[in-house]
Amino acid sequence: MFNLKPIVPFEPILTEDIPEGEHWIAQVKWDGVRVLTYYDGNEVHLFNRKLNERTSHYPELAEIKNYCSASSVILDGEIIALDNGKPSFFEVMRRDGIRNLANVDQAQNLTAITYMLFDVLYYDGEWINNVSLKERQAILNDIIVPTKQVHLVDNFIDAKSLFDAIKAQGMEGVVCKDLRSAYQINGKDGRWQKIKNYRDLIAVIGGYTLRANIVNSVLLGLYDKAGKFWYIGHTGTGKMTHQDWIMLTDRLELLQIKERPFINKPERATEAYWVSPQITAKVKFSEWTPAGSLRQPSIQGFVTIPPEECKYS
Repeated sequence: MFNLKPIVPFEPILTEDIPEGEHWIAQVKWDGVRVLTYYDGNEVHLFNRKLNERTSHYPELAEIKNYCSASSVILDGEIIALDNGKPSFFEVMRRDGIRNLANVDQAQNLTAITYMLFDVLYYDGEWINNVSLKERQAILNDIIVPTKQVHLVDNFIDAKSLFDAIKAQGMEGVVCKDLRSAYQINGKDGRWQKIKNYRDLIAVIGGYTLRANIVNSVLLGLYDKAGKFWYIGHTGTGKMTHQDWIMLTDRLELLQIKERPFINKPERATEAYWVSPQITAKVKFSEWTPAGSLRQPSIQGFVTIPPEECKYS
């Protein structure tokens, strides 16, 4: 019987100002999937921040003794996949979004992943989430042996210089952390702060348009507090290949409905096909327009977050 219950991980708050002080460090915000590894001394299980199990998706991480010396442990980190040397959410979702686990072996060959570890909250039978981040990092450095697929996330003292480098590379952003901070399970506060180079959200597809019988853009929406579904823009750009668009076409055709699912009328309503709002995607954008739509949205990858959780924040 597995003896460790999955927890909801600590989250940073979003800010535009880089915190200052000798107790603050900065880390790269990797554009990947948050995954915690649980090892009770006998079994290894992986869960994402929504408490969905991912053990079978990443079998290369199940052999924990290859990279961790602890007799039992809970590790926190981000699983990433690279595209031309940079983290790609779209690429990592090729692994994380696998539905048929019989395809995992093939996916391993097509998409290599790296586990970027940044915290430990349970060690050798004891919860250590209430000790300082500085102490937890010291333990993490003692028990982790970096491999080709498992790395430790570096600390940087100069957060502004790191953020400038991140911007120059077009990467997601940085996370600043107070070295004195405990790890608040199912918490989110200013002891961890994220500064993003660009904005993103999880949206729901409510329609699409075609060109030569293949989807060339999708219509996106979010739910309000009353449960009404609002159109927020459309996009036909992102990191998808031609084959990806063909596969999306097949999925959306199965979800077609006659009535428009959006409360408001999209500008492409006359040429759109409507679908039941079931497919969710991470969308990168520059800003909100005064009319309440996304400016320059692009698809970063498809996710398994339930549509009803995609709300205006």
